[in-house]
Formats: sequence, C-alpha cells, structure tokens
Amino acid sequence: MLLLGYDVGSSSIKASIVDSTTGATVGVAQHPEQELGMISHQAGWAEQDPAMWWDCICKATQKLLQQTGANPEDIGAIGIAYQMHGLVVVDEQQEVLRPSIIWCDSRAVSIGDDAFDAIGAEQSLQHLLNSPGNFTASKLKWVKENEPELYDKIAHIMLPGDYIAMKLTGEVNTTISGLSEGILWDFKENDVAQLVLDQYGIDRSLIPAIVPTISVQGKLTADAAAATGLKAGIPVTYRAGDQPNNALALNVFEPGEVAGTGGTSGVIYAVVDQAVYDKYSRVNGFAHVNYTKEQPRIGILLCINGAGIQYSWLKHQVADPTLSYPDLEAKAAGIPIGADGLSILPFGNGAERMLRNLDLGAHIDGLQFNRHQQAHLIRAGLEGVAFSFVYGVDIIKEMGLNLDVMRVGNDNMFQSKIFAETIATLLGSRIEVMETTGASGAARAAGVAVGAFSSLQEGLGQLQLAHVYEPGDQLAAYQAAYGRWKESLEGRLLNG
Repeated sequence: MLLLGYDVGSSSIKASIVDSTTGATVGVAQHPEQELGMISHQAGWAEQDPAMWWDCICKATQKLLQQTGANPEDIGAIGIAYQMHGLVVVDEQQEVLRPSIIWCDSRAVSIGDDAFDAIGAEQSLQHLLNSPGNFTASKLKWVKENEPELYDKIAHIMLPGDYIAMKLTGEVNTTISGLSEGILWDFKENDVAQLVLDQYGIDRSLIPAIVPTISVQGKLTADAAAATGLKAGIPVTYRAGDQPNNALALNVFEPGEVAGTGGTSGVIYAVVDQAVYDKYSRVNGFAHVNYTKEQPRIGILLCINGAGIQYSWLKHQVADPTLSYPDLEAKAAGIPIGADGLSILPFGNGAERMLRNLDLGAHIDGLQFNRHQQAHLIRAGLEGVAFSFVYGVDIIKEMGLNLDVMRVGNDNMFQSKIFAETIATLLGSRIEVMETTGASGAARAAGVAVGAFSSLQEGLGQLQLAHVYEPGDQLAAYQAAYGRWKESLEGRLLNG
C-alpha cells in the first residue's frame, strides 16, 4: 500500500508518497518552487488565500504522481500536516469568506492579553495551559469586532489543515490537537473551551465536529479526485499542526522524548504526560497527536525566533554570501570552544516568548578588535544559537521534563557539528539525526487508521538514522562559555 502525505506550510506545500511495505519514501514534490506570497495590509498583519493552498495541493500532487509514476489506485490513505494557529472561516456552502489570518499575524495580541486578564491567569493556565494570546480564538474575536457583517455569515471556523481536509472530502471537522493549538480546548474539562467562547462571545456552533487525530475523517470526493489526479474514495485518516507532526515524523511520542528543529526560527517540542504549564507563559502546551484523557501526552513547545536567521545574517553580512555553510563550519572549527571570550545573543528577530515577550535585540559581547576575527564571530554565532536552545530546555526542565533523547531532522542548523555537539554536551543528551520530512511523517501516520501499521511507533520506527551526536568530553569549557553567555543575557533581562 502507498500512503500520501501533505505538509501545508506558509511558504510552500510539500507532498510525499511512502511505501508502507518497505517503509521507503517513494518521492517528494513541492509547489511552488519559490515562496508563497503573503497579504499584509498593515504592519504586523499576515494573510493568505486558502484557495492558493488548495491550488498548490493539486499541483504538488500531480507533480508527485508524474515524478514517481505511482498508480493512484495503490494509494490507501492521506495524511495532512499544516501551519498552526491560522484561522479560516467558511459559510454554509463551504465558501471561504476572507483570507486566512495565519500564524505570524500579530493583530490579536492585545485581544489575547485582555482575555488572559479577564479570565484570570491561574484559571487560564489550569484549563488552557496557555494564555489565549495571539492564537486562533483571539483572531476570530478580531474578526467579530472589526468585520461584524462578515462574521455573521460564518458557519464554521477552521484551522488550515481542517480546510484542506474539507476540500479533499467535503466534510467539516477538526481534532482535539487542532483545537488546543487555537486555545479552544479545555484540558481540565476535557471539552471545547467554553470559558474562551464565553469571554469572546463566540457561539459553540461555529466549532466543527471533533474527530480523532488518527481516524477515517472523510473520503476523497469525485471533484477532489479530478483536481488532484487521485482516485475518489481514498480516506483522509490523519491531520496535525506542523510542530506536533514534526515530532511525530521524528518518532517522538512519549514522555522524555524531544524533537528539535533549527530553521529560520528554532523549536523545541518536548512530550510530557501531564497537563503542565509555565506560570510565565514562556512556552505553550498543546495536545500531542497521541493525546487521550486517560493517557495525556502534551507537547510543550518552545520557539526561538532568533535562530537560523541570525546565522544566515552572519553569513551574508559578516562572512561571505558566496561561502557555503560547510565552509563556515570549517572556519569556526579552527576556533576554540567559547570563541576566545566572544559571545553573541541571537535575539534579533522580534519579541521572544521565552524571554517573556521582550524584544531584546541581538548583541555581540566581549569583542576585541586586536584579537577576534571573522571565524570567531562565526563560532560565537553558532554557539549563541545553541546556548539559546539549552536555555529553552532548562525552562522546560523546570516543568518536570527529563530529557532522554532529542531527535532532529537532517537539515538546517543540525547539520553543524559545532552547533549540535554544543547542545548535546551541555544537556548531557544524545541527539539523533533522522532522515524524514513532515510530509513523509503525515503519510506514515495516515497508514495507522487503515491497518498498514499497527501503531504510530511501528509506522515511524522505520526511519533511517542519519547521524548521532553524543556529548563531548570538554564539558567544563562548554559550561564556562554558556555561563558567560547566560550572564550576559540575564543582565539584559534584568534591565529590560
């Protein structure tokens, strides 16, 4: 049996086919090749037309089928991963009423802050594990306040993945995991978050029916089959937000397991077995893909805005844009741990939630003109991002996490030995680099509901291990460098 997975991002849509018998990824396709555009009518706004996502789904599927020669008759299930926290609104005819307000749109920040105060911090955190913040529910409240005539036409609200599932199957539904990422799930009551709906004056009827994350959620319609090149009747059996799905794709399901990504921003996603929260809301808790009331699996998500973007800035503005990242690694490898006293705080990409939403900016500390060269800045840049990961994990450890292993994809910053070994050594943990993608993970998960795999663990246990980073033997040197970096950071936080 072949399994089809989609990863609906804000920059592109990826599609992947996995052979459930061999576990091999048959092929991966992307559309478009360049980044998708965003609509930004005002500063801080970010919208996309959901019809654009659907068009890309169709084209990526057609491209994938042509590229692999796969027979649509052999595809047994479809899984969907998608950009989190977006809002899609449709009418009774399933027609989209306005562009989607996507994850990076910040217009609803004050709405969420006001709701947090009105509901009460303790009540909000105990029930929601989060402040309502700038998430989906708060974005819907913005529509209610600012576009009342349009709001009155809404029949259903959706997350981006719910919309794609609707286009494929004609069915309107959502998941507990999805509702939790929109701050629309009450973990204490094990139900839709009525306290948020009441605070915002939102009718519960707008919330779609809830289906299990892994289940037959609908079947491909004839119209969708014609548009994609697939066959009608294929079941859609899985959907999840991109970060829970990335964790799934890396075989991260149980307490103590952690997924990491080091792209433009950095993400740590740790699984715990109880509904815990950080009293300062520096991290977010969401229902993981295998969450149940009886066996709660909560994904604790920490996002670091200033990660790969800082290293990219160093490459283009300080080093040489014609150099490759392996070239930079080679330069940095000639510099000792701690970069001869040079430290870089990488927080130059907006407010950092783990720093209590402080917009600290990036800083270079300890620079000496007669001592430090380009290679020192490269080394300090890599270490600075690695130190921010360690700082974030320390926050999650305060919530009871025991870090056994971190699994990461074989891309972006985790291709750097300096970066990965810095984290592994300071955390005393093993970092496993896996050959996988979000779309392939969604495809594997889709196979569980149709019997291709007996469990998620079986489906994801076929992953190929690309590399392992073990803790290095120079812990004292790493600790000294991290201590100096942390002292610089906390001194600025104290004065911030």
